[in-house]
Amino acid sequence: MNRTAEERRREILRAARTTGSVDVNALATTLGVAKETVRRDLRTLEDHGLVRRTHGGAYPVESAGFETTLAFRATSHVPEKRRIASAAAELLGDAETVFVDEGFTPQLIAEALPRDRPLTVVTASLPVAGALAAAGNASVLLLGGRVRSGTLATVDHWTTKMLAGFVLDLAYIGANGISREHGLTTPDPAVGEVKAQAVRAARRTVFVGAHTKFGAVSFCRFAEVGTLEAIVTSTLLPSAEAHRYSLLGPQVIRV
Repeated sequence: MNRTAEERRREILRAARTTGSVDVNALATTLGVAKETVRRDLRTLEDHGLVRRTHGGAYPVESAGFETTLAFRATSHVPEKRRIASAAAELLGDAETVFVDEGFTPQLIAEALPRDRPLTVVTASLPVAGALAAAGNASVLLLGGRVRSGTLATVDHWTTKMLAGFVLDLAYIGANGISREHGLTTPDPAVGEVKAQAVRAARRTVFVGAHTKFGAVSFCRFAEVGTLEAIVTSTLLPSAEAHRYSLLGPQVIRV
């Protein structure tokens, strides 16, 4: 079958979103085209902000039209996310009131928080609340609102109104993308509102994210890089790139 370039790119994008990544060699075989054609298609898709190219392939960027589920996130880059979460938990300092964001890496932070001292944890995430509810010294406040099925977290005006009533020592924030130019972004405006309110409510904000989040830009901006106290990621983010982010204000920790 002779596909048009547009049809071919749609097929590549669909494959990337279904499986989480695509490989140039495999695509060339499946589509019956030269590897260079596939590379050209991936360049075009990257220019349109739909994928990020890697050595030998690409993975999809989360956008207004596409967002991975919590279940999917729990299977990708897990050792990296565990290291990040452990390092982030060490930044707790003397904080007594903490916001823990929705998402898989924040969930791992919740599990890594110390159990030997009193902590009040505010979260929109049902899994985070569940993970901490049984912890002896943690007092958990679950923000009310509409539950999004893909992420099992609450959103909308009920959530932001409740959050607006708090002054928090520290917020652990995730995002679908972080870039020096566009800041922290997420596909859903309702999620962006909750995250923005958490950043406003907190004295200190720590961003946590795997290396794949960097340079990715999603639909709704909710914070600037300069508002962050720290960024915790892995050594898979090149040190030169980490340094560029640190010039905007935050301490960048790579583990």
